Amino acid sequence: MANAQEPTTRTVLLYSDDEKVRERMRLAIGARPAADLAVTFVESADQRDVLKHADEHDVDLMLLDGEAWPAGGIGIAHQVKEEILDPPVTVVVVGRDADRWLAAWSLADAVLAHPLDPVTTAETLADLLRQQRDGRVATNR
Repeated sequence: MANAQEPTTRTVLLYSDDEKVRERMRLAIGARPAADLAVTFVESADQRDVLKHADEHDVDLMLLDGEAWPAGGIGIAHQVKEEILDPPVTVVVVGRDADRWLAAWSLADAVLAHPLDPVTTAETLADLLRQQRDGRVATNR
C-alpha cells in the first residue's frame, strides 16, 4: 500500500491592523486548507512589513484586509503588483461586495468578502497556491 504524499507547505502573510481580523483570517484558512497543502502564517499590522516580505520573496501568498487602516489592503496590493518584480499571489478581503470593483483596480489575484466563509476562503487559497506551486499562476500585473 502506497503512503500518502506529504502536503506541500506554503507561507501565507495575513495583513490587518486589527488582531481579531487576522485571527479570523487564520481560522478561515486553517493549517491545512486542502489535503495536499499545509500553510504557515506570518502576520503583519504594518504596511512597511508587508512590503518587506513581498520584496524579499519570503511569502507565497498575501491575504490583505481591504478595511485596514491607515494603509488598506487594496492600496498595498496595488503597490506590490506595480513595484515588486515577481510579486506574491495576492488576495484582498473587502468589506462590501460593492467594493469588488476597487479590488479589481488593486490587481489582486482574487477577492473575498468579510465575513470570510471558511469553505470559500480555503478553496480559493488552495487553488491559487496549487497554481503557484505548479508554475501555472501568472500573478496580475
